[in-house]
Amino acid sequence: MSWKGLQCCLSVILKMGGAVSAGEDNDELIDNLKEAQYIRTELVEQAFRAIDRADYYLEEFKENAYKDLAWKHGNLHLSAPCIYSEVMEALDLQPGLSFLNLGSGTGYLSSMVGLILGPFGVNHGVELHSDVIEYAKQKLDFFIKTNDSFDKFEFCEPSFVTGNCLEISPDCTQYDRVYCGAGVQKEHEDYMKNLLKVGGILVMPLEEKLTKITRTGPSAWETKKILAVSFAPLTKPCHSEPGKSRLVQLPPRAVRSLQDLARIAIRSTIKKIIHQETMSRSGNGLRNTPRFKRRRVRRRRMETIVFLDKEVFASRISNPSDDNNGEDPEEERWEEEKTSPARKPEPPVNFLREKVLSLPLPDPLKYYLLYYREK
Repeated sequence: MSWKGLQCCLSVILKMGGAVSAGEDNDELIDNLKEAQYIRTELVEQAFRAIDRADYYLEEFKENAYKDLAWKHGNLHLSAPCIYSEVMEALDLQPGLSFLNLGSGTGYLSSMVGLILGPFGVNHGVELHSDVIEYAKQKLDFFIKTNDSFDKFEFCEPSFVTGNCLEISPDCTQYDRVYCGAGVQKEHEDYMKNLLKVGGILVMPLEEKLTKITRTGPSAWETKKILAVSFAPLTKPCHSEPGKSRLVQLPPRAVRSLQDLARIAIRSTIKKIIHQETMSRSGNGLRNTPRFKRRRVRRRRMETIVFLDKEVFASRISNPSDDNNGEDPEEERWEEEKTSPARKPEPPVNFLREKVLSLPLPDPLKYYLLYYREK
């Protein structure tokens, strides 16, 4: 790229700051991703809201967590939120599927996927750097033990292994969904495809395009280009000792124990009881909700390619002619007055946790039902 072209790209970054506006917190970031149509389905929205992106940042970098930008520090790396949301939508995740994350990194994406897969899914990750694996395990443990939104889901806990994802043992089982978080060279395309079951979906950066490949038969594929991207390429295997095997053995697909199945069933039953009680108290869930201030943003339609730390993504902005009748396309704001007295929002109540702790059971059993929330 010429110096003039680089200056132009930097100018775009300074003006746009990413594909969507920065948020004040995780919920506002998700609101912006929804408005820009990067998040389009309820399942993906719920997963993004359940896990705070800032929890996966080092403390000294958290002020940038809600910007739609990639983050890299040493071996740690997070893609931009708009990239992750496009990946989640393209994977078409459903409960009970098997998922393989190649270059699983901090575990942020794997944990969001696990919320959708549920207790009978499979959630595996392969990561090249052992220090990143340790970081991912710490963040996973923190999420399970401290995040109240965890109790809104039945979680498919990720399992991570260290190794080069281009050296996966050829006798490994295939997966319903596969994502690769590094640029895949054309020579490795077939290798990636062979990790899929028939009917499965593979999402990966291929030839500078985020690409969705669906396996429609033993030797049949459908390919769709999603978004212009530029990821760092996969690290090719390097054998310092000839003849020494470094094949990556993926975690076994363990069968749930009877004890686990009982816990899942009990938690599900308690959740249904809580839902019924809530519906009963609120009159079938119908409430007069207050009207809050709202902001409306009018945008121009354009495709802007943003270069940032080896990632490129397109921003989407709607056409003023679609909803503005030729008026000034600059941002327009309007408000609605509240119809109820102003008050501070109450902290969310973890009803499942309260219900479990109130049961006439021994403490160890209560804590087991809380899924390792207590030691």
